[in-house]
Amino acid sequence: MALPFFIVTLTHPTWDAAMACARALPDDALPELRLDLFPELDAARLVRDLGHRCLVSCRRASEQGRFEGDEDTRLTRLRQAAEAGPAWLDLEWELEPPTWLECLRPELKVLRSVHVQPGVFDLEARLESLPDGDAFKWVGHAARLWDNVRVKTALNRAKDAGIHLSAFLMGPKGVAGRCLQRAWGGAFTYVAPDDGVAAAPGQLKLATMKKWGCHLVTPQTGLCAVMGEPVLHSRGPAFHNQRFQQEGKNLIYLPLECGDAHEAAEALDSLEVLGLSITAPLKETLPRLLGLQGPLNTLWRRDMTAPWQGANTDAEALWVALEQLAPGPILLLGNGGVAETTRLLLEQEGRPFMQISRLELVPLEAIQAFSPVGVIQATSLGMKAEDPMPFPEHLEAAKPSLEWAVEWIYKERTAFSGWAQKAGLEVVEGDSLFESQARAQSARFMELC
Repeated sequence: MALPFFIVTLTHPTWDAAMACARALPDDALPELRLDLFPELDAARLVRDLGHRCLVSCRRASEQGRFEGDEDTRLTRLRQAAEAGPAWLDLEWELEPPTWLECLRPELKVLRSVHVQPGVFDLEARLESLPDGDAFKWVGHAARLWDNVRVKTALNRAKDAGIHLSAFLMGPKGVAGRCLQRAWGGAFTYVAPDDGVAAAPGQLKLATMKKWGCHLVTPQTGLCAVMGEPVLHSRGPAFHNQRFQQEGKNLIYLPLECGDAHEAAEALDSLEVLGLSITAPLKETLPRLLGLQGPLNTLWRRDMTAPWQGANTDAEALWVALEQLAPGPILLLGNGGVAETTRLLLEQEGRPFMQISRLELVPLEAIQAFSPVGVIQATSLGMKAEDPMPFPEHLEAAKPSLEWAVEWIYKERTAFSGWAQKAGLEVVEGDSLFESQARAQSARFMELC
């Protein structure tokens, strides 16, 4: 059988859980039976349990696996599985094919794989001298977003040569290559089970890859992205990809993790990004490097030769929210990029405000005298579940006059929003701000095609 596009590594804690997942997989997803993850179970039985429709591997520790034992024992375990009749068998790139393999082919297909060490990129050299096999897998490590471009070049070359290859990079900076594998000429890619953990850093769940449309991309698909650090948790890909698909737009939106403006600018051109959402810490530094005045959270360009255009849809969303809230003095918490966006809007609208931060604390008496009717939480506190509420003493000092609160963090509940609700304030949650600003971004991105 030909390899389907998705290979799902069964990483479940029990075989029963792994079997339940395998039974539910669609036709375009093949389970990978990692014998090293189920060392106590009979290898042949596992293959039969899966109805022979699986890819069998047994990963050594040097190949990101958990097999403990000598090489003869490992090959014996692979042989037991192979003789039970799986569809595919994974053998390491440098391994001399064992003599018992010959009598099992061509019914048994062979995937040759290699995991190289960080800092090594020998894919192009390996394509010059392929071992005997029906398909090939090369896995490296991403230190920069630009590293994905080297993979793209090799994948295109392999496709032109008729080589059935998957090549990608581990780590958060390698997510782009995993998601764009099909557009770049890759024949298949690895994903985590929806009810299991990732087998490697940067591996996404099957449902996530399908919802984003990674199996539908072509070389003509336009790339939009969110950049910042961290961004793998971002709700942007789920939001924008759904809208792109509903509107029939040949676009995909991916998380590109990066905290350095120069690396980000390099990746914008090398990965041919057309639309961009910017989050911390790049909202001011990246636009400035591109010759735009920040803070901005949205960039787009018609094509690779067109100049960048920019907008701050965060400010647009906040303006809409403020129009629905009681007028009067405002207490602004924080001094980062989101706080700067807020400050500029308040100044533009002529709204009186008092700003406090860790570097610029204000006496409690001054806050009481200011009598704010609203408070805007623009610090990063709330990104993590364990984050405390910002400036609790200052908020308590302001509470007697407060009528409303705005939370910038895009989560269902933070310590701040919980405090505001308990205080009886009208609360604008980060979720609603996200929806508002993301709709404005998506409208601009969808004009690109």
